[in-house]
Amino acid sequence: MPLHELAVIPTDISGAVLRLALNAAAPRPLATHRLDHPRGGALTLGILGASHVITAEHDGAPFSEQVSCIAPTSDDHLPHHADAPGYELTSSSTEHDEPSFRALAAELRRCCADDAGWLGGTFPGDDAALTALTAAPDGPGWRWRTWHLYPAAHGGTVVHTQSRWQP
Repeated sequence: MPLHELAVIPTDISGAVLRLALNAAAPRPLATHRLDHPRGGALTLGILGASHVITAEHDGAPFSEQVSCIAPTSDDHLPHHADAPGYELTSSSTEHDEPSFRALAAELRRCCADDAGWLGGTFPGDDAALTALTAAPDGPGWRWRTWHLYPAAHGGTVVHTQSRWQP
């Protein structure tokens, strides 16, 4: 089942402290979901606390993306845009009122529970404390999207990323 109720306190408690690391060693994920590419290779979605790691390979070409507060990088924040050979990321952080935050959390939970290309993890204390990831093949590579939901007193913050990798 690609929606996991994780019995751990998330290590990332604010989207403001997320950072990006590419091709770095990552901690062991709390939950994973492997997707096979129709042209060979695979991508693994992984949840790290309230953050994520993506690992991919195609014809021996490995790649990884980690978005977390412990990502091994000298940057002190998640960039709005990042490029590397064959890779692109865009990210945004938005504040939501209570109804829209809860509705987004419910929709993401449904997608994770019902759709094969999704992985989600919920955390104790609030059913809207959620990390959700989805991916699909894109030519010989992959596209993926992630949502990191951080509940607050009157709604919450959503950090959303979109990435693309071509070997």
